[in-house]
Amino acid sequence: MPQLLVSFHEVSERVSKMTVTYTSQVTTSRHISNFLRLLGRWRGSIYKLVWMDLILFLILYILLTLSYRYLMNESARKTFEGIVVYCSVYSTLIPLSFVLGFFVTLVMGRWWAQYKSIPWPDSIALLVSSSIHGADDRARAMRRTIMRYVCLCQVIVFTMISPSVKKRFPTYNQIIEAGLLQENEKSIIAVLDIAFPYYPKHWMPIVWAASLVNRARRENKIRDDYAVKSIIDELNSFRGWCGFLLYYDWVSVPLVYTQVVTLACYSFFLCAIMGHQWVDTEKSPSSQNVIFKYFPVLTILQFFFYMGWLKVAESLINPFGEDDDDFELNWMIDRNLTVSYLIVDEMHQEHPQLLKDQYWDEVFPNELPYTDESKRPVPPQNSTARMGPTKSNLSWDDKNNIIQTSSIFLPGAITESFAERKDEVRSTGVPYNQNTVRSEAIILQPSPTSMNLEELIDQRNRERRERMRNRYQDMRSNHKATNSRYVLTVLRPPSVSSSQPLLAEEAEEEEEEEVVIPTSEPEKQD
Repeated sequence: MPQLLVSFHEVSERVSKMTVTYTSQVTTSRHISNFLRLLGRWRGSIYKLVWMDLILFLILYILLTLSYRYLMNESARKTFEGIVVYCSVYSTLIPLSFVLGFFVTLVMGRWWAQYKSIPWPDSIALLVSSSIHGADDRARAMRRTIMRYVCLCQVIVFTMISPSVKKRFPTYNQIIEAGLLQENEKSIIAVLDIAFPYYPKHWMPIVWAASLVNRARRENKIRDDYAVKSIIDELNSFRGWCGFLLYYDWVSVPLVYTQVVTLACYSFFLCAIMGHQWVDTEKSPSSQNVIFKYFPVLTILQFFFYMGWLKVAESLINPFGEDDDDFELNWMIDRNLTVSYLIVDEMHQEHPQLLKDQYWDEVFPNELPYTDESKRPVPPQNSTARMGPTKSNLSWDDKNNIIQTSSIFLPGAITESFAERKDEVRSTGVPYNQNTVRSEAIILQPSPTSMNLEELIDQRNRERRERMRNRYQDMRSNHKATNSRYVLTVLRPPSVSSSQPLLAEEAEEEEEEEVVIPTSEPEKQD
């Protein structure tokens, strides 16, 4: 147990290396936006992605500015001014926001779809733990080995798509050291790798797991075939989702689309370097702007936003890499193996002591306690909850018999024909006004014309028996006697007593016996 304890410093270091999350800082909206507090972060921020491109952009911009102001002669300045005016006017022909918007939307959808495709072995572990019975070493080894094979399949897939996992498990030897693979299993995979070198072998552990499930059924560790089918279906689903991860890695966003977006973005800012220069000519709209003459603030913001947009797509197009916001697959590997062993071994057929809950005598709680009563929510109301019936829509009996209640549903559902106002105690021993509303109790009484539930059940049973009797009589009356003989083939199962050689030989062969069943004449109806 002390080995499982880690210091708070170690935990904080591990968390700082995982995927960037800020959910705890934006749980409740304040008067000032919570997002402003996130602008000071560096890890996973847009500054970390854009700063190098921004510095290069500023260097080129400043070099052109200094050349125009101090190095060019008059004719060169005229030519430069013409280029600036041309780029300033026609750079808007590049639909950068349109192209980037569609591209980032596509990448974001693909990014979330890849996360949803990551399989988790929890459901398989629950089925294995509840279906494979036995506390002996063999049953325990079956449960643990099946889950080890499931986690091994996922690790093999992760090594094929993630550089960080590949660095952790560069060969099968490192997987053996981690306890996910045995030497004999490695030799089987190595032989198949030589025989079929062009196809992935991530499905092999799932095949082994399915074979173990069938063996457990033959050894009566699994008691029914439906449990076998359920486990096989979950194993097949797990294998399918692992295959989807490989498909996402093989089939990327079309290269043509990525090239178009990249060329559009960088071409736009190459034009912006020229088109956003300050020039001393009347044709330039920024010639009289003093701020633009010394520092292009809006140009830098435009570069920051558009280039940041492109960097977002570059960062999310492959979430299995080593970026700050990529998925933490190494943590998933550790978590899945630990949880799988915990479910199928440590917690196998274990549960807390079965006790009565605190609402045992009340059947159900009317209201759960709140630490702060002011936080108690108001029950949701329907859109017509405050609409009452008008007198023109009610009959004379309805007007006189409706009882006003605090119900938010249809008014008039409780009338004097089957409800009485009584301050009595419910059958559970708790006053009614303490469990429902704080007003007077309304105890429902059945209508005198209603049928008892037991009588209704008896009536349904009598009708069912009558239908069955009529059906049986119809079958007897329509039966035609024939002189044909029925041949029944009986396959004897293997004999249990294997000590007798004669019985053992007979158990290995299939015997067919013909049983002659004479048909009798139908009985005459009364």
